[in-house]
Amino acid sequence: MTETRPNRLLDAIDAPSDLKGRSRADLKQIAEEVRHEVIDVVSVTGGHLGSGLGVVELTVAIHAVFDAPADKLIWDVGHQCYPHKILTERKDRMRTLRQAGGLSGFTKRAESEYDPFGAAHASTSISAGLGFAKARDLQGKDNHVICVIGDGSMSAGMAYEAMNNAGADRSRMIVILNDNDMSIAPPVGAMSHYFSRLVSSRPYRGLRRIAKKVIQPMGLESPARRAEEYLRGFAMGGTLFEEMGFYYIGPVDGHDLDTLLDLLENIKAMQDGPILLHVVTQKGKGYAPAENSADKYHGVSKFSVVTGEQAKGAAGPPAYQKVFGQTLAKLGETDDRICAITAAMPSGTSTDIFGKKFPERHFDVGIAEQHAVTFAAGLAADGMKPFCAIYSTFLQRGYDQVVHDVAIQQLPVRFAIDRAGLVGADGATHAGSFDIGYLGALPGMVCMAPSDEAELARMVLTSLQIDDRPSAFRYPRGEGVGVTIPNILKPLEIGKGRVVREGNAIAILSYGTRLQEALKAADMLAAQGLSATVADARFAKPLDNELIERLAKEHEVLLTLEEGARGGFGSFVLEHLANCGALDSGLKVRVLTLPDIFQDQDTPAAMYDQAGLTARHIAARAIEALGRGDLSAIERLASA
Repeated sequence: MTETRPNRLLDAIDAPSDLKGRSRADLKQIAEEVRHEVIDVVSVTGGHLGSGLGVVELTVAIHAVFDAPADKLIWDVGHQCYPHKILTERKDRMRTLRQAGGLSGFTKRAESEYDPFGAAHASTSISAGLGFAKARDLQGKDNHVICVIGDGSMSAGMAYEAMNNAGADRSRMIVILNDNDMSIAPPVGAMSHYFSRLVSSRPYRGLRRIAKKVIQPMGLESPARRAEEYLRGFAMGGTLFEEMGFYYIGPVDGHDLDTLLDLLENIKAMQDGPILLHVVTQKGKGYAPAENSADKYHGVSKFSVVTGEQAKGAAGPPAYQKVFGQTLAKLGETDDRICAITAAMPSGTSTDIFGKKFPERHFDVGIAEQHAVTFAAGLAADGMKPFCAIYSTFLQRGYDQVVHDVAIQQLPVRFAIDRAGLVGADGATHAGSFDIGYLGALPGMVCMAPSDEAELARMVLTSLQIDDRPSAFRYPRGEGVGVTIPNILKPLEIGKGRVVREGNAIAILSYGTRLQEALKAADMLAAQGLSATVADARFAKPLDNELIERLAKEHEVLLTLEEGARGGFGSFVLEHLANCGALDSGLKVRVLTLPDIFQDQDTPAAMYDQAGLTARHIAARAIEALGRGDLSAIERLASA
C-alpha cells in the first residue's frame, strides 16, 4: 500500500480529474511527491527509473490540462509511464509493479482505461496516435490525441514514416517530443520559452489567419509561409518537423511546470493539423544517483533510496551475454574484419566489451533494427564479418531485412540473438519466443542454440567460420550453468548434435539451455527404473537427421524440448520424422514448447513452470507417453 504522510497532496489524487482546479503551487508540490513516490516504488520493485523521473512535471501538466481517458494519451515505449500510472487510479498497486499478478512495467490496455495503447517496443506512438485521430474524426468525436515520444525513439524510421503520413493527412493530433539526451535541442532559455508561448497563443494564430486571407489573392501565400517558417526555425529550431507538416513549438524546459501548463492550454485550443511540442528534460531528474549515473539509472534492480546502491545477487557464473561479448572481443584480436552491430543496446548485448577494444569496428545504430540488419548485410557484402547482436523480441522488427537483404543474397551476417526464451519481469513484450520458427523457415540459414556458456563460446566461433550463408545463435537472459570455457575454442561441425546421456526407453532431444532440466528429468525417470537418453541438438537448422533417426529407432518415446513457441524446433523434427517414415512404426513423440499464450510477467522460474518446461513436466510427459511409471513419484521428487 502507498504510505500516507502528513500534508501529502498526492494522497488525495486518485485520478487525473483530481488535478483539476488545483493551484500551480499545489501542482508543483504534487509533482515533487510523484517523483519521490516513483523513487520509493522502484527501490522496492526494480524497473525503469531515470526516464520516469524525467517526465514527472510533463505528466502532471498533461493530466492537469487534458481529460483522460476521453483524451487519448499514448506513451512511446512505456519506460517513462510510472508517474502516469500513479496519477491514473493505480497508485495503491505500484508496489506490485513487474510482479506476478501485478502491474505491467509498460502501458497495457487490459490494465487500465487510461492506457489506450500498449507499448514496450519503441517508436509506435505516432502511428497509433494517428490511428486514434482518424478513428475520432470518422466517428464524429472531438477528443484530443497526445503522443509522448523520446528522442531515442525518434531514431527509428517508423516514427518518421508516421510523421510524414500525419503531416500529409492534417488530422488534429499532438506529438510531444521528450528530448532527454540533448541530442536534438539547442540551448533552452527564456527567449525560447517566450517564442513558444507566442506562437502557440490565440492572438498570434489569429494574426496568421488574417494575414493568410490578405496575401492569398496576391499569390504571396507560399513565400510568406516559407519566410515565417524560416524565422521560427531560426528562433526556435524545428524546421525539419515543419517540413513534415507539423506546427512546431519549442524547445522548452520540460521541468518548468508553469511554462508547460501555459503551452498545453494554448495547444489544447488549437484546432488545425498536427502539432509538435519539443520539451527538453533530464533523465533521472531530482535523484542525484540517477542524475550522475552514466545511464541515468535507465533500468535498475532494487536499490537503497539513501545511497542509490543497487542490490547485487550472489556471485555466480557469467551471464550468457557477457560470454558472447568476451568471446567476440577475443576473436576480434586475431581477425580485423570482425564488426559488432547493436541497435541501442551496447551494454544489454555486451557488444560494448568488443567496442572498448575496437571502437572503430563497433556500431550502435540506435533504435533501428531494420537498418542494423541491412547495414550488416552491406558490411558482409564487401568482405567484413559482421555480428548483429539484437534481442530476439526486437529482431522481429527487422525480419523483412533478414529475408530480403541477408538470406536471399546468402550473405554471411551472424545474428547473436539475446534474451531468447522467457525474460521474467518484462513479460510478453520482451519474451524471445518466435525466432526459432521465423529464422528456421529461411533457406540456407544456420540456426544454433547452446546448452551452456562453453557451447555458446564455440557457437560464436562456429558462426565466424561460416562464410557462405547467414547464421544465428540464440541464448537466454541470465547466468550460465557454471561450466568452464576452454581457452582454445574448437568450432562445431555444422548440423551435428551430441548425446550427453545414454538410455534405451525414452529419448529427450533438447535445443538450448533446457538441457539441464532434461538431465534432471532423466534422473527422476531413472529413480523409477526408466532409462532415458538425453541429447543436445545444438542445431535447429540444419537438423542432425542421423541423430534424430537413431533416437527414433532405438526408443519408444521421443520428446523434443525448446524455449520457443510452437512451429519451431519440434515442428522441424516432426516433419523430418514424418518424411523419413519414422512415425510409421508406432513411435510416440511429444513436442514441448512454450504455451500458445502470451505469458504475463513473473519470475523466470515461475514462467517456465507455467510453460511446462521444467524437469517434473518433462518427466511427466515421458511417463504419460510411455504408458508406465508413477506420476505421483515425480511430484514427490520435484518437491523434495
